Amino acid sequence: MTRKSVVTIAEFSIHPIGSGTSVGRYVKAAIQALSKIPDLKYQVTPMATVLEAEDLTVILEAVEVAHRTLRLMGVRRISSTLRIDERLDKPRTMKDKLLSVTN
Repeated sequence: MTRKSVVTIAEFSIHPIGSGTSVGRYVKAAIQALSKIPDLKYQVTPMATVLEAEDLTVILEAVEVAHRTLRLMGVRRISSTLRIDERLDKPRTMKDKLLSVTN
């Protein structure tokens, strides 16, 4: 029997400041950049993006990639939030956590 790896799950949101009230194009660009990171799974929600990786460094790389993307778009100030759930006692994925509350 194969054992699931322990993964890190994080909730991440990024906010360009001073770019007007509609920030969809910035969020879309950040998501497109995240999609190129190997070993990163993600799920976009209306208020944030949930990230999943077997290694915390991949999650932190995703944050850096998102910030870099907005800087390259000319954003002068960026605020972001990151909440990390690194559960080491039990292998859990985004899908497992969702199923545990919907079934």
